[in-house]
Amino acid sequence: MMRTSGVLPARRHAAVCVILASLSAVAMACNSYYEDAIKELCLAKFKEDMEALDQGHWCSWEDTVESYGELTNCTFLVAWKMNCFWPNRLVDEFFISVHRHYFHNCSPTGRLPHDPPNRILGPFIIVPIVVTLLMTALVVWRSKRNEGIV
Repeated sequence: MMRTSGVLPARRHAAVCVILASLSAVAMACNSYYEDAIKELCLAKFKEDMEALDQGHWCSWEDTVESYGELTNCTFLVAWKMNCFWPNRLVDEFFISVHRHYFHNCSPTGRLPHDPPNRILGPFIIVPIVVTLLMTALVVWRSKRNEGIV
């Protein structure tokens, strides 16, 4: 009994070492080759799609959702073919760089913020000014009227 119990942990230890060695080899392969592969295979197509689109439409989700979805699927398929985990740190860094390049001027809702038209903005400016002037005139008129009355 003592002998078999000593062999079993040794085999487990060896098995764990083999698994860790194979995972680290896969992880090392994923670092350099995976990054190059997604840049060459996925980013090239996404760049073409974005260049075909007017830069003013880059922040429009309706216009970019298809290309962005293809880019996401491409990174997944490359990871799957290379036996890499997905998502991973490289994918995160890759998408951060894509967002910094293509979507850095976009608001979270997908539309660039802008002022409303003057026909809407005008009343919000004019009404408080007119009310303030009328209230001031009313206070002055009321104070002059009460001066003669004791």
